[in-house]
Amino acid sequence: MCRREGIKLFLKGDRCQSEKCAIEKRNFAPGQHGKTRKAKLAGYGLQLREKQKVKRMYGLVEKQFRGYYELAAAKRGVTGDLLLQFLERRMDNVVYRLGFANSRSEARLMVRHGHLNVNGKPVDIPSLLVRQGDVVEIREGSREQARITESLEAVDRRGVPAWLQLDKKAFKGVVQTMPQRADITMPIEERLIVELYSK
Repeated sequence: MCRREGIKLFLKGDRCQSEKCAIEKRNFAPGQHGKTRKAKLAGYGLQLREKQKVKRMYGLVEKQFRGYYELAAAKRGVTGDLLLQFLERRMDNVVYRLGFANSRSEARLMVRHGHLNVNGKPVDIPSLLVRQGDVVEIREGSREQARITESLEAVDRRGVPAWLQLDKKAFKGVVQTMPQRADITMPIEERLIVELYSK
């Protein structure tokens, strides 16, 4: 997927930071003609690639992604910024951003398997949207798991966004504010996604 989009989507956790990353090994599109065929994208092609990139980055299917767009379009404000805010507020993304998991897919599994509490209550829905002031923590019985401790050790290298506050020793994080556009550092042009869906 990273090779198709031509950018690191960080789908494989620490592997994406090493020389084993697919983009590092073969920096061209997948398939028989990946090396030779250079597509010149314009208009619809650019918009589609941008939507696919963001969809794959957050690990969503088309129906879910379209639902977030419609939620953002119905609210007051800049639709593109609101769309990214909804995606960032997803429970699996928050777990990944706090450093409890190495990738969003690993974070999704952690949530589904009931390793997390929000405000002291167990949660197993990866698409749950967190709110300002929510406390996300690892369940007491899951804190000794090797994958979680390894992920927390690597969090300093990856960093935690300004809208989240992490307490490593207590295995918990707090949603301080709603995520803003400036907090999302990945190269995303949300304008193209809005143009695609508003046709």
